Amino acid sequence: MILSVDIIAFRLPLLPLGAFLPSLPLDSLFSTQGIMVMLLAAYAVAMWMFLTSAPKVHTVMVSDLEVARQFYEGLLELSAAEVPLHYYYNYEQTLGATGIDPLYLSTNTGTTSATQLQGTEGLWYQLKKNTQLHVISGASYGNKNRHRHVCFDHDCLEQVLMRVQMRRLKYKVRAQKPFNFLVKDLEGRVIEMAEVSN
Repeated sequence: MILSVDIIAFRLPLLPLGAFLPSLPLDSLFSTQGIMVMLLAAYAVAMWMFLTSAPKVHTVMVSDLEVARQFYEGLLELSAAEVPLHYYYNYEQTLGATGIDPLYLSTNTGTTSATQLQGTEGLWYQLKKNTQLHVISGASYGNKNRHRHVCFDHDCLEQVLMRVQMRRLKYKVRAQKPFNFLVKDLEGRVIEMAEVSN
């Protein structure tokens, strides 16, 4: 069976730009209400652009900030990063703070507890193009006085492990769920990287 279809070419007349706009006079567009609607639309576009361009931030809580600095800057050679703008306004300050296992928290956190931290405190490193690592203090020491680094995000620890592998450091994966591995630094300290399971 063969169907034949005749296509008739037709041409739309050229319409002025005003034909696509609602038939509102310019007075109503530039009225107080019209300006407020335009400002709200501009604000929505600006917020969307800001939030989509903001880097993804992984937070790691460590037992010793100076040892962490030597590890991330010295061994892993991570470059320092600028503090993202949304952290100046305490965005994401309480993310996951209620789900931390007390085993991972230091008993002498003092003024560096998760609820009292400023968003800009700690160490900031660039992991990937649009991914940053925020290192803060407050974790407890692990078994045999190991330096413990705890994180909520499995992806963060996988990226740190990939960096460890690239630097050919000695490491040992202890568990996959929750993710946990050990790394030995140049001074013989054992650093435990642990994912906090919720």
